[in-house]
Amino acid sequence: MYCKVCETVSLRSWLLVPYAFYRRGEIFAQKLEKDEFELMQRCNGEQELEESNLLRSLILRSFLQELKGPELHPVDYRFCANRYFPRINWMITGRCNYNCLHCFNAADNERLQSEFSWEECISLLGEAEKCGVHAFTINGGEPMLHPRFMDIVRSIYERNMLIDELNTNGAFITQPILDEMKHIGCRPLMKISFDGIGHHDWLRNQKGAEQHTLNAIKLCIENDFPVMVQTNIHRKNVAAILPTLELMDTLGVMCTRVIRTSESPRWLENADDSCLAVEEYYEACLKIAGGYITNPHAMNLVFWQFLDIFPKTRTYSMRPVEGSYAAYQPDMPVCRGNRGMVAITASGELVPCNQMSGFFKNRGISFGNMKKERLQQLLLDSRYLDKVCMSVSSVLEHNEKCQNCAYWKLCLGGCRAFALQFGNDYLACDPAKCIYFHGGWMEKTEQAMKDFHNKYQE
Repeated sequence: MYCKVCETVSLRSWLLVPYAFYRRGEIFAQKLEKDEFELMQRCNGEQELEESNLLRSLILRSFLQELKGPELHPVDYRFCANRYFPRINWMITGRCNYNCLHCFNAADNERLQSEFSWEECISLLGEAEKCGVHAFTINGGEPMLHPRFMDIVRSIYERNMLIDELNTNGAFITQPILDEMKHIGCRPLMKISFDGIGHHDWLRNQKGAEQHTLNAIKLCIENDFPVMVQTNIHRKNVAAILPTLELMDTLGVMCTRVIRTSESPRWLENADDSCLAVEEYYEACLKIAGGYITNPHAMNLVFWQFLDIFPKTRTYSMRPVEGSYAAYQPDMPVCRGNRGMVAITASGELVPCNQMSGFFKNRGISFGNMKKERLQQLLLDSRYLDKVCMSVSSVLEHNEKCQNCAYWKLCLGGCRAFALQFGNDYLACDPAKCIYFHGGWMEKTEQAMKDFHNKYQE
């Protein structure tokens, strides 16, 4: 019999991950057994194959398609001589039509001007394809301000890659843009910033930004784009958060993420006394959560580094609980998000995550620059790779406090961005998690959410 690999399936091999595949529209590669992989490599439509249970299984699972006769269909296979990274978080431009008071990409109050040229964009996309990257989170600055924004979108999809998230302030979202994105097949999660009813203009440093953003959110929802609203919380807007959540749920927003405006270099210059202390943030989150779950809602609610709430299923999860006593492994990465997604700034710098970019820029620290070096080499042997592949055991060895902590296997050292912001040390323990576990916030959360099911217990 003759078979071809289904058009939605691409075979990939990486160092340490030799047998894997991507399915179109999905972000992460999945592993295959060696015999499955090797059989699929032979399925080019011309090679006659002996019928077998394995072959039938691959057909039934939509990996292969049986042909009536010999017909050449080259197998989409690539060996990537680097470590596996399925996603890139790409800041295509540092330029922005706003000059937000809290921008974590900035080292100071000067406007960012760095940007990928079109030639650099094409080079990065070629390198990403060579490295087996499958999905992009596009951000800025304001990414839609890039003069070749739609060309970048088209070029990603022409390479059978996809955009799974677009981070934007919404100012440039129009019906023609959404129509073109739909035509390309690009329907990412639209992550739109909105910082509270009556407070958005202040933080974004732009009069009229609030109404523009609300219009953009409505337009995306009307066009069936999934929307996540990202809301900063600080002392000036705490009282506006719950009414804002009610509004977003009414509009049909899929999820709102409430983010503590944290100690980035620019925010420290502008915050005055606006920055919530960690305990204030936790207390505000529980109070807002209590108000939100009192009434029925469809919209999911995420409190950054604290609590996720899923009203439809009446479940929740506690974000600081990253591990478990039963499943703990000392070789777990210090951040699973960083390990799976390469963060690239508009100047080409690779950073463990974009939330740290202003910190590293302010101190002149570089882990590699893909405008000057090959991305594949940086994903094979570099300071960047050392950082993102670092295991939790490195944090444990570095901190005597963690070694003696009963919560270590739940906390795993916490967030590296928090560790940097509070301690100027990438390997330091995250003090926000120390406050969480030792301050009884896990128990307080369980009490506040007693009518919902804790997903950690599943």
